[in-house]
Amino acid sequence: MANRSNQLVNPNARDAMNRFKMEAASEVGVNLKQGYNGDLTSRQAGSVGGQMVKKMIEAYENGMK
Repeated sequence: MANRSNQLVNPNARDAMNRFKMEAASEVGVNLKQGYNGDLTSRQAGSVGGQMVKKMIEAYENGMK
């Protein structure tokens, strides 16, 4: 089974990832809605993705302590 980079390894994690994305979006002031968000600018989408990465790195670093 080939796994593409945009597919979750565990399909049950989809809801958790969506909650994580919504939380990150609210932290950077981007108004996401459920479903299609193709009207976002590249800057807005990048801000959400960047915030998600920042939080994942922080969680990893805190786990190392």
